[in-house]
Amino acid sequence: MRKLVIIIHPDIENSVVNRMWKNALINEHIDVVDLYELYPDRNIDVAREQERLMSYDTIVFQIPLYWYSSPPLLKQYQDEVFLFNFAYGPEGTKLRDKKFAIATTVGSLEEDYSEEGSNRFTLDTLLSPFVATFNYIGAQYKGHFEQYGTVNHATKNELIEGSKRYIEFVKKL
Repeated sequence: MRKLVIIIHPDIENSVVNRMWKNALINEHIDVVDLYELYPDRNIDVAREQERLMSYDTIVFQIPLYWYSSPPLLKQYQDEVFLFNFAYGPEGTKLRDKKFAIATTVGSLEEDYSEEGSNRFTLDTLLSPFVATFNYIGAQYKGHFEQYGTVNHATKNELIEGSKRYIEFVKKL
């Protein structure tokens, strides 16, 4: 079963966790594509990306949570690549039954992401637009992996353990 992790981070060189995850994936010989590295001009090669998606069984979008959403290039990617009669519509079955998952880094602590927490929403709620998209295109949503406290909260050991758990999450998909 072929797996691909699509990394969407606009400043991965300054992201401790996303860079750590990327290196761990590469070390485990898991296929990785970094959209900001591949498309610095934001001109997505739609045909190439559609072909890439069709050649994998499982796709993980790895993102930092930015203002309770994804970085803008992921939205652009979905708008331009998940097209009518490719991802949806009468002939839009190319992504049907593929497995999709989300891996996200979250700067705040886990307790902030609850109805009682400072953000008032759970991570599941905030990721629901992705789940809705996967449902709409007939794909299987396989859940999400998260690392909380990535900004000034988690210790180096917690980040290393999180990276190991992330690799296991991807391998089990």
